[in-house]
Amino acid sequence: MSSFVTVATCSLNQWALDFEGNFNRIVESVRRAKAAGARFRLGPELEITGYGCNDHFYENDTYTHSWEVLAQLLQHPECRDILIDVGMPVRYRNTHYNCRVIFLNSKIVLIRPKLYLANDGNYREMRWFTPWSHPKTLVDYTLPTMIATVTGQKTVPFGDGVVATLDTVLGTELCEELFTPDSPHIHMSLDGVEIFTNSSSSHHEFQKLGTRIQLMREATLKCGGAYLYANQQGCDGERVYYDGGALVALNGDVVAQGSQFSMREVEVTTACIDLEQIRGKRGGIPSRGMQSAREAPYPRVSVNFSLMRTLSEALNAVPPYSATPVREVFYHTPEEEIQLGPACWLWDYLRRSRQAGFFLPLSGGLDSCSTALIVASMCKLVVQEIKTVDAEAERQQLIRDARRVAGLDPVHSDYVPTDARELCGRLLHTCYMGSANSGPVTRERAKKLADAIGAYHFDLNIQGVVDSVLTVFQTVTSKALRYKTAGGAVVENLALQNIQARSRMVLSYLFAGLLPWHRSGGVRGTSLLVLGSSNVDETLRGYFTKYDCSSADLNPIGGIAKLDLRRFIAHMARTEPHLTDILQAFLDAAPTAELEPETSAYVQTDEADMGMSYAELGVFGSLRKVGRCGPLSMFKALLFQWRDRVLSPTEIAAKVRRFWLYYGINRHKTTILPPSYHMSPYSPDDNRYDLRPFLYNSSWSWQFRKIDETVQELAAAQASTTQTDKVNAPGPTPST
Repeated sequence: MSSFVTVATCSLNQWALDFEGNFNRIVESVRRAKAAGARFRLGPELEITGYGCNDHFYENDTYTHSWEVLAQLLQHPECRDILIDVGMPVRYRNTHYNCRVIFLNSKIVLIRPKLYLANDGNYREMRWFTPWSHPKTLVDYTLPTMIATVTGQKTVPFGDGVVATLDTVLGTELCEELFTPDSPHIHMSLDGVEIFTNSSSSHHEFQKLGTRIQLMREATLKCGGAYLYANQQGCDGERVYYDGGALVALNGDVVAQGSQFSMREVEVTTACIDLEQIRGKRGGIPSRGMQSAREAPYPRVSVNFSLMRTLSEALNAVPPYSATPVREVFYHTPEEEIQLGPACWLWDYLRRSRQAGFFLPLSGGLDSCSTALIVASMCKLVVQEIKTVDAEAERQQLIRDARRVAGLDPVHSDYVPTDARELCGRLLHTCYMGSANSGPVTRERAKKLADAIGAYHFDLNIQGVVDSVLTVFQTVTSKALRYKTAGGAVVENLALQNIQARSRMVLSYLFAGLLPWHRSGGVRGTSLLVLGSSNVDETLRGYFTKYDCSSADLNPIGGIAKLDLRRFIAHMARTEPHLTDILQAFLDAAPTAELEPETSAYVQTDEADMGMSYAELGVFGSLRKVGRCGPLSMFKALLFQWRDRVLSPTEIAAKVRRFWLYYGINRHKTTILPPSYHMSPYSPDDNRYDLRPFLYNSSWSWQFRKIDETVQELAAAQASTTQTDKVNAPGPTPST
């Protein structure tokens, strides 16, 4: 035998409860793995059902259909002569487990339940599943009749065991288990497991890929071994995007890496690993040998199957088998992550919802500009993938999806997108909704951007709609509302701004519902998806009108900070020369809602309205969510963090109090946020990620009093130090 083993790991664009589509993608991944010479195939977490089924995991149907899909996989001719690892939910003793099912030639080898469940942030696995709490223990699992009929097995091993082939040992480490302090791979490596597998549904967050890869490299650097990582890819129906990034690591080095952002439904990453490298590394670590001798063994399930090729097969293969060389790890910049991640998420949502495209209120500001650029990037990615994808079936699927969303027959039309700007003109509809307070500069910026990316753009003056609403109010109350610049009260000023904002929402949905019908000459009956463009900082502060045009179907930038959006637009200005001058105008403009009249003494700006800068909001948001700070601990943290800003404790306290006041009174607005692409670790998304009250005692009386007491203590200490310095200061030198 040679010592070479070819393994395959996958990124699949699975969809919650799409059992037929999920089945087909699994089979296609197996076919590609075998074509690459692999004898082991690993797929992502819960790939049979899709990860995001959520409360559907309570339903009996979900388990029944999972077994039905598994039965078809067990019998499929493509699934022979390769060891296959798939994910599905399994019920054992009326308890639900998140499991891997490993099978070979129509026989189930092992069902391995997850030991540690992800239960923070975007994850709620303990709501639906129970962790397996019997380490290194196997029990007999009685198979459903439909499976027993196929396999000829009545029971199979279930629990925390490993699989021993004729030439190596494989062990499962399922998603969250890699992130735990006492990870299973440590103990498996000491028991001689040489290949670790990790099936995940890990969502994208800024620079999170680096964390995953670092953990896998460190695991194999310290323990020796090969680490296979599979991940879901795409939007399976949730507010997150699973970013692929399948990987194979060996002894601390990366030898194979899949793409992180792709519109392909199936991506298989393979590597040829030399098991002798693992054995040589481990044999050269004496302390490992001492620990290994003390390690309690895992129960092994043996299979009469070899992952290695014979020496003759390895030498006579074309090309001959050889170990996959070490490669440099590739990481996208944060700006590229904004460009690519939300674009892929939007494409999945658009094609799977079978809608006709997007409608975006384009204000001429930085946020809606970012959203438009993301849609333009989506169109560019579609065109690029159609041109470059290797598998013809994948290419045809992309073409059919593009035809369908463009309102064409997906099978009989001859349309193939070849130009991103042309495709954008079919899918993206933008509108500048100006009122009496809107300026010509923002109107012109919006038009230039829409023309540059190819969007279907029009201009609409909404002042007539606003005046009609005001007339209704005046008829009922006999009061004419005034802006504050004309002597109006605060509530009048706010109401006048909100009428404009909410009118835009109503008009957005009117045009989104009818533009496809209008453009097709009365043929199309599908609608556009309305896109919002409120960033994460404005949401945190509550600086938006409830049920205005932030109340959209989707918000691609809802999890992205303002400063990150500025960097993204600067990146696009550098990399897209035809947009450079246009985007520079957006970067140079001060953010403003343009909802109040401009006078010689007053120009409305976002940061002045909020009473804090976007940079400060980013700090507040990070301390609140990532740092887990309340008002007092935030104040204390900022005393050190902002020392270089030469702010007194009193000034810092005032900023902290202002933030928590507006956070508290506006938290209710987060309950109606549209689904947003999750990227920021301090997202205030009330619907899934940030589970906090929406009704606060926003006076924060106890908390603010403690801040004030701390300020007083610091002032007293400072005064005491100053007095002591005066007392101890040297006196005047006597004259001679």
